[in-house]
Amino acid sequence: MNPAIFLLLLLGLPLLELYVLIQVGSEIGALPTVMLTIVTAVAGVGLVRLQGFSTLMKVREAVDRGEVPAMEMLEGATLLMAGFFLLFPGFISDTLGFLCLIPPLRRWVLLSLLERGRVIHPVQPPPEGSGGPDKPRVIEGEYHREDD
Repeated sequence: MNPAIFLLLLLGLPLLELYVLIQVGSEIGALPTVMLTIVTAVAGVGLVRLQGFSTLMKVREAVDRGEVPAMEMLEGATLLMAGFFLLFPGFISDTLGFLCLIPPLRRWVLLSLLERGRVIHPVQPPPEGSGGPDKPRVIEGEYHREDD
């Protein structure tokens, strides 16, 4: 990541959070704003905990089947990030955290990031002669017996 973009995010996001908190506080009052921030944090942590246990069970089932639970592990990391966003005071970070808690959206974002990063590729048909699920694999070559 470009250092200038990182610095802009590091300084800009907290300032934007403060601006939104001040604007909401001026509309509904200071105490309701603080209470709303606390309620979203508590509700978010509860949701992260429930989905975290669900993801843990999916990991265990995948391991029991002998599969690598790669997507489940990525979802767990996303849930960890969602928990961080929900504990961080502010409405923008709460929105990002709650968006991370929507399973179809979370999976779609992870898959699109993996495809963009060229970590996964679309399945292509095998080349001609390499066999397939219903064709035997043919290897051409020459041989001779040495025991003659």
